[in-house]
Amino acid sequence: MTDIEIARNTKLEKIVDIAKKVNISEENIEQYGKYKAKISNEVYENLKDKKDGKLILVTAISPTPLGEGKTTMSIAIADGLRKIGKKSVLALREPSLGPVFGIKGGATGGGKVQIAPMEDINLHFTGDIHAITSANNLLASLIDNHIYFGNELGFEKVVWKRCVDLNDRQLREIETGLSGEQKIVPRHDKFDITVASEIMAILCLSKDLKDLKERLGNILIGYNKEGQPIYAKQLNAQGSMTVLLKDALKPNLVQTLEHTPTIVHGGPFANIAHGCNSIIATKLALKLGDYVVTEAGFGADLGAEKFLDIKCRKANIKPDAVVLVATIKALKYHGGVEKEKIQEENIEGLEKGIDNLYRHIDNIKNKFGLNVIVAINKYNQDTEREIEFLRKKLEEKQVNLSLVEGWAKGGEGATDIANKIVDLTNNNTKLQYMYELEDSIKEKIEKVANKIYGAKGVEYSEEALKEIEKIEELGYGNLPVCIAKTQYSFSDDPKNLECKNDYNITVRNVELKSGAGFVVVLAGKIMTMPGLPKVPAAESIDIDENGEIVGIF
Repeated sequence: MTDIEIARNTKLEKIVDIAKKVNISEENIEQYGKYKAKISNEVYENLKDKKDGKLILVTAISPTPLGEGKTTMSIAIADGLRKIGKKSVLALREPSLGPVFGIKGGATGGGKVQIAPMEDINLHFTGDIHAITSANNLLASLIDNHIYFGNELGFEKVVWKRCVDLNDRQLREIETGLSGEQKIVPRHDKFDITVASEIMAILCLSKDLKDLKERLGNILIGYNKEGQPIYAKQLNAQGSMTVLLKDALKPNLVQTLEHTPTIVHGGPFANIAHGCNSIIATKLALKLGDYVVTEAGFGADLGAEKFLDIKCRKANIKPDAVVLVATIKALKYHGGVEKEKIQEENIEGLEKGIDNLYRHIDNIKNKFGLNVIVAINKYNQDTEREIEFLRKKLEEKQVNLSLVEGWAKGGEGATDIANKIVDLTNNNTKLQYMYELEDSIKEKIEKVANKIYGAKGVEYSEEALKEIEKIEELGYGNLPVCIAKTQYSFSDDPKNLECKNDYNITVRNVELKSGAGFVVVLAGKIMTMPGLPKVPAAESIDIDENGEIVGIF
């Protein structure tokens, strides 16, 4: 059966009953049908003095076109913890329509480990991402309207971009204001995908409505002729933007197919944004469950680094255990094995590819100082020789390994890793950040590049150097950095998989996100508006005569 068929053949519990499992009353949820709900802000306030549960971060090796199943693993672990009698809560990001209709497809797990209702979550859900799009574009329209009616603030350069939650490469570089009206000022502009919008980051990093409104007002939107910054609050834009986002700020409650309570909220990409669900959702989950499973996007060099250096620092939290997800076929791919031969036993290719896994382990265990366990998403073609080879190699590194069969067996296929995680979380650790906020922007970039990416050095474009100087002159040099680069390699070259030779990271540009509270660093050829593949997933998505959606996977 397909994922969508498995989901439809599973009887879901009503969302009020899921809420009761974590002691949330019906009065404290706003229902969106039978199986989705928003959680009231009062719930956290009532629980803020309760001791936090244990936090489990799920991350992965550098991703491959074969897929490693990080979300599937997260769901399996949460269900597996319930199977062994632990009160677990899952906290995930919301899927973006870009990947759903693009190359990746849905982002709600697979097989017997999914979150549901699957189609709703993958599509419009409760409208959070649409609200972010609207707030982003409202600000853009207010800027251009202000310029049209006299430009009292003296905009010389506009840096705020419009956005849309779809992959559309045609919008990467555009010309606006071409209507020919007398006072319209044409200008060069750009679009981001919504999940790369600063407003998505602001939503995910805000602690409450007041904080959200303040951050929105602090968004840098342009510069005047003297080079002085202009902020959204100078247009009085923060109030109307907050109104659009007031419901989006509330976390969404859904369930797994095994009825584990799941909070799904916020969805920034990890290759072009900070890659974690909202602080509000994670901190709420830590009050609701004894064990909270969350994930960070793409490989540990991206999502986990930003989770730890940005989110944990801002939220004053840290993981009690980190799960590093891999597959044997993905490790062989990193070892240079051709896709056509990836299902054949190949110890030599596995031995070459294991270096990628080692580097991520070293970063988590020795650089960040955290507990780590390797989770292998097991496939039928994995041979005993390959599994034992991998187990022996990890024993030499004093790292535990667990084979997980969640896709085929649900939570029952993840009880081994659940038990190992419980033991692992009893080991105390101290999170070590990769840089100090007092470091200069260049020092922060270079420390991440050296320590996490293994780069020899960092090369900067003239434009990037000018932006860094300007940001520090404006007093924002103490912000964390959010490096946007390819997810496929430790380097900024997606084709350099093995990273055996010395390489530098090239910083093309730098952007201040004063509302979110970080500096985005654009490395290599990374784009903040993805494009569709030659055969997009949208071509296979349809609705049948019974009104049922088909083709989402």
